[in-house]
Amino acid sequence: MKKMSRFVSLALCGVLAVGMLAGCGGSSSSQSGSEGAASDGELKWVIGEIGPVTGAVAVYGQDVADAGKIAVDEINAAGGINGYQIEYVTADDEHDQEKAVNAYNSLKDKGMQILTGTVTSGPCTAVEAETAADNMFQLTPSGSSKDCIKEANAFAVCFNDPQQGTKSAEYIAEHLSDKTVATIYDSSDIYSSGIETNFEAKAKELGINVVSAAAYTQDSSTDFSAQLQAAKDGGADLIFLPIYYKDAATILTQANNMGYTPAWFGCDGMDGILGMEGFDASLAEGLMLLTPFAADATDELTVNFVTKFQEDYGRIPNQFGADEYDAMYALKAAIEKADLTPDMSISDICEALKVSITEIELEGLTGTITWASTGEPDKEPKAVVIQDGVYVSIED
Repeated sequence: MKKMSRFVSLALCGVLAVGMLAGCGGSSSSQSGSEGAASDGELKWVIGEIGPVTGAVAVYGQDVADAGKIAVDEINAAGGINGYQIEYVTADDEHDQEKAVNAYNSLKDKGMQILTGTVTSGPCTAVEAETAADNMFQLTPSGSSKDCIKEANAFAVCFNDPQQGTKSAEYIAEHLSDKTVATIYDSSDIYSSGIETNFEAKAKELGINVVSAAAYTQDSSTDFSAQLQAAKDGGADLIFLPIYYKDAATILTQANNMGYTPAWFGCDGMDGILGMEGFDASLAEGLMLLTPFAADATDELTVNFVTKFQEDYGRIPNQFGADEYDAMYALKAAIEKADLTPDMSISDICEALKVSITEIELEGLTGTITWASTGEPDKEPKAVVIQDGVYVSIED
């Protein structure tokens, strides 16, 4: 095991509290269609954010909304963007596509000019169809399906699913080459199935011994006995889980009940498992995952962000929040690069940002980031492991 540095446990209690949304920059409606007209009538940048702050994956959306507010407050305190303040308007989509589209329309009524969202892939692809039709610039912090950036107006801060699958296979081949591997994935979810497809392809190329690839759907996400038995019968001593933490917690619990104790490896959707209500966190001991953000990093930017987040919200931020923080500063840099002002039309802003974001390099919480014209970010992942009930960075 490589050198490891401990950081404090993700204190995610209370993330499902809807009342916290009031502190996330929501604002009253402004006149529909007015360019840059904020709720108080002042000319501002109106930047929207959509994500789940209630429901099964609220831990992601709440951190995104909260981290975005921190970034907006910092930027506004420093003079705004090109001399104009930001109004940050947010909406809850409950990780539901139809509700995400409704949220988008609601934020348009509030004068939104640019969208950071949505947080999860399914809702993001639904909203992308709307932003493309409106030619509104969309920068998702964490929607990782390639479909989230298929339109020319859409960019991402996070790794996409093919990147996550490829990077995971490369990490396992380099650091865990002695392991026999099985995978369990959600074939009904574009996030999970997208990562799985690319993991399997790269694993084959790299000679990783994958003995089982077992699918499930959300209709059958309460009983994983068949998938676990297939992995066990194949001799797998490491199981790759490209899924969200809720299902992963069930899998780890059922594996323990059947006396099966493989190593576990996940992607960014695993972030949040330690804070899941009712889950015995000791079962996640030794679980590894790739993430673009490590809250125990000692650089000044990370320390200041984590400290501020703890002070404001009483918990350690996850990587989804870090992605949104970076998204805000990427927008600032791209807007300044193109010398834009909020009295411009939504379409003109979008056309300019599609070019200028490819011309910036952001030193962010999630690494040094550049963007291709396809919307894909280029940065390096970090590996962490759960040890003694906390996330620990694995340093090369």
